Amino acid sequence: MSSFPTLKTGAALQYPATKSMHYRTQVFRFLDGTEQRYRDFGTPLRQWAVQLDLLDESELASFGQFFVSEQGAFGNFPFTDPWTQEALPACSLGQDELTSELLGPARNKTKLVVTETKT
Repeated sequence: MSSFPTLKTGAALQYPATKSMHYRTQVFRFLDGTEQRYRDFGTPLRQWAVQLDLLDESELASFGQFFVSEQGAFGNFPFTDPWTQEALPACSLGQDELTSELLGPARNKTKLVVTETKT
């Protein structure tokens, strides 16, 4: 199991950064028009959009290697919430494709979505 890479400064992300929480609710509709609802999990799942706009080549390579080692959204890894510093034992990437953009010398751009998983 690999760990989420950090920037040369030690930070996990750059600003602006976003964090969201969501639930997953199942709804069963019956023939008489009534519904039954239940949640797949009781606590919300957290998700972070890790926007990385000013990466040098080595930092971009580090995030690319991490993406490959996790096989996109398939893998699980520990992640520390940048807002609360809470260590989460199981997170995964929210994407199966990693794109990067060259903005200039030592200026590369990419974005990762980290999603908390329930085990």
